[in-house]
Amino acid sequence: MSEIDWKRMPPLTALRAFAATAREGGFSAAARKLNVTHAAIAQQVRALEAELGVPLVWRDGKHLHLTPEGESFAQALGEGFATIQTAAEALRAHGAEKPLAVTVPPAFASEWLMPRLARFWKKHPDIALSLLPDPRLVELREVGANLGIRFGVGKWRGVVSEFLTAAPQVVVAAPELLGGRTKLSLREMSVLPWIREGDWPEQMQLLESIGLIPAALKFVDFPNEELALSAAREGIGLHLETEALIVEDLKLGWLVKIHELTEESLGYYIVRPPGPINPTARIFIDWLKTEA
Repeated sequence: MSEIDWKRMPPLTALRAFAATAREGGFSAAARKLNVTHAAIAQQVRALEAELGVPLVWRDGKHLHLTPEGESFAQALGEGFATIQTAAEALRAHGAEKPLAVTVPPAFASEWLMPRLARFWKKHPDIALSLLPDPRLVELREVGANLGIRFGVGKWRGVVSEFLTAAPQVVVAAPELLGGRTKLSLREMSVLPWIREGDWPEQMQLLESIGLIPAALKFVDFPNEELALSAAREGIGLHLETEALIVEDLKLGWLVKIHELTEESLGYYIVRPPGPINPTARIFIDWLKTEA
């Protein structure tokens, strides 16, 4: 492809006005097609003629005709705009066919999102989803995602974030580890084993906010949140977890809440790239908020 000198390219509005005039046979018909005034079309065509230094149209009474140069230029513009429209429609069709890709923390996906997805597909059976579980803070465009769900305070560079649900942190344990107790003092918590997640360094700061000294605690380490949560259910140790992910565990008595942190800024947020939003993505976002 030869290099385009954009500085010498006539304005797109003028090119559209002339192409529509040539196709529709007059200024008035072109104005109706483009939803502008007759005068606006005429002004754009005259400006285009002045820039090119060539007459493109001429009048014979009430009738508008193209000059030979206008005929040639109109044909080239028609082919060019048709190519652009074909490419744009192909992109729209491709975007409509692709599943909506959503990055999500693995534990949030398995404990919060998956139990609710059947209700989404019941309402929107035509929308395909591709969930991309990843504990890392990934760049949406790098992984080809339309949306992401992130845990934090809602402030990340390069994305638009919308609050989804609060994420209060609680200390939980299996009933057998607690021996019938439902509350523990700081001293009692400090002598029991703790479950630590390898992919959550902020966990230590939250334990300090309770009044514990992480260096003095005995930890059993697991590489990710899913395994850590499974270990907590098995009574291996105390565990710091997002309450929204263990509602069913608490209801069924598989885990017991023994302490709740007062940090209110943490939550789950829906993030997306800046700019226009895919209509399918908006449907999914609105549904997520009704479930929160």
